[in-house]
Amino acid sequence: MMLPPGFCKEEEETRVCKLKKSLYGLKQSPRAWFDRFAKVIKNKGYQRGQSDHTMFFKQSNDGRMTILIVYVDDIILTGDDTGEVERLKKVLATEFEVKDLGQMWYFLGMEVARSRKGISISQRKYVLDLLIETDMLGCKPSDTPIKARNGMESDGKPVDREKYQRLVGRLIYLSHIRPDIAFAVSVVSQYMHSPKEVI
Repeated sequence: MMLPPGFCKEEEETRVCKLKKSLYGLKQSPRAWFDRFAKVIKNKGYQRGQSDHTMFFKQSNDGRMTILIVYVDDIILTGDDTGEVERLKKVLATEFEVKDLGQMWYFLGMEVARSRKGISISQRKYVLDLLIETDMLGCKPSDTPIKARNGMESDGKPVDREKYQRLVGRLIYLSHIRPDIAFAVSVVSQYMHSPKEVI
């Protein structure tokens, strides 16, 4: 951070400013924001999840539950205690600059659809974007995720390792809701150090 021109005198060039709060873009800003957020939420009776420190929950005396999950600066808020959900929205609006986007329909590459039967999650757009990026949009689908002899051990010419690693990372993320591709993803993951063209 630099002081504005004319703010300091030449004899004071070795002085520094003390920040009273975190500035956007500093390395420690996300942590400072999350610590403040957690303090506000805990003061309202919420507990942090044991297996996921970004999940907070509150159970009312009658057993109803309110849950919120934080991902960077996005928050998913849900529960069967509509009164508590509305109270929490008001608390968050007074403490932070928030924007209520209503019902969740898209989050972290996942499309969320609601029906009378329940909630379904899809990554159709995520997969289409992946196919477009790899020029495989018109490829022929296969029932089997990978052949036993897949040609990955071939002496093909080397391919861009960073791109390959990024694509495998995207496949790993996709396999979290598509366990049927997990084996194929584990096979292609074995070649991340030295990927080659399949012959």
